Amino acid sequence: MIGFRMDETDKLAENDHRRIGRELDLFVFSDLVGAGLPLFTPRGTVLRDELLGFSEELQRKNGFEKVAIPHITKDELYKKSGHWDKFGHELFLVKSQETSDQMVLKPMNCPHHIQIYAAKPRSYRDLPIRYMENTVQYRDEKKGELNGLSRVRSISIDDAHIFCTLEQIEEEFTRIMEMIKEMYSVLGMGFKSRLSFRDDSDEYLGDAKNWERAQQIIESVAKKLELDYVVVEGDAAFYGPKIDILVIDSLGREWQCATQQLDFVMPERFGLVYTDKDGTEKQPVMLHKALLGSFERFLSVYLEHTGGRFPVWLAPEQIRIITVNQEEATTEFADKMATQAKELGLRVYIDNSNESVGKKIRESEVMKVPYTVVIGEKEINSGKVLPRKRKDIEVKAEHEALGVEEFLKTVAHESKSRTTKTSL
Repeated sequence: MIGFRMDETDKLAENDHRRIGRELDLFVFSDLVGAGLPLFTPRGTVLRDELLGFSEELQRKNGFEKVAIPHITKDELYKKSGHWDKFGHELFLVKSQETSDQMVLKPMNCPHHIQIYAAKPRSYRDLPIRYMENTVQYRDEKKGELNGLSRVRSISIDDAHIFCTLEQIEEEFTRIMEMIKEMYSVLGMGFKSRLSFRDDSDEYLGDAKNWERAQQIIESVAKKLELDYVVVEGDAAFYGPKIDILVIDSLGREWQCATQQLDFVMPERFGLVYTDKDGTEKQPVMLHKALLGSFERFLSVYLEHTGGRFPVWLAPEQIRIITVNQEEATTEFADKMATQAKELGLRVYIDNSNESVGKKIRESEVMKVPYTVVIGEKEINSGKVLPRKRKDIEVKAEHEALGVEEFLKTVAHESKSRTTKTSL
């Protein structure tokens, strides 16, 4: 592969997210469903729920409120927003059998959130208003450009929009940046920033003075936050400049995931207003934000970054209990331990098959389970277990037997605190 040494090429093949997805049973594609439309298995859905749940948790702590919108809309919404003229060829068209309305599957969520803001009068006292939503949007991507989870037609996104005053922009951008820093610190990934500005082409909507003002604000914020950034002209959204987050994976590759965007255009096109202190109507500013961005794209990056070795809090299967035989006492002990684990919110699987213990352990290693526990006569008599730890989460080499309750509570704490290492 051009640009990579042979060992790096081997690493790329080894960490290909499509291969990892198959081996760890995370997602599948079906010709009957259609190209670019991934189906997440129970194990893959754990990753989806945990990652999007983490994003939602961060946003709730920072004043975002959850909203929900439908997956289809009249095409008039996107004609008014400007998306139809720019991206009409990427839209899935939906025909109603009951009305003459031309409907489309939503390719983005901002015009819908705007309608929630516009549904009633707003005062300066209401601002900032922060809406968040984990939802799916749809793009009619060319079939030849589809690639595993990297580029799909159904895109799950942790989308959010803020309506605020000019004076509140800096504080809101700072708040978003703190969330981004926390998220990628927990995920163990570094990042750079790219200020995506407009060029001199006519590809952009809105007043040139507003664009200049918006770009000045964004660069001022980037400097105050001491971001490691570059300015790239021509990469802005058609409605405004943005700070794109370039996540760096374990191979040193950069991927655009999170983003925060400053928008004067949409509020103007939709006539959004709020009543200011002096009783006059003013136009709010709109900020667009995503922490993960496309979940599918992020997962493809994260799978290749980790090789499928997830920290305990993200692992679809956190503990595997292996029985040395299928005798009643062994099965009962394993079942009781699994029940205790589930009561603590842990994800556990019992391998009570008739295979050899060695083969069962190897299978657990292939599935990259963080903790594997073998249950036999010794464990039943002592009430203690000696967990086998996945090497990348280990911090100490010595192993000691632990009471079942102590072991499970420790793992539950590690999961809740989202640590990447084990204290066991």
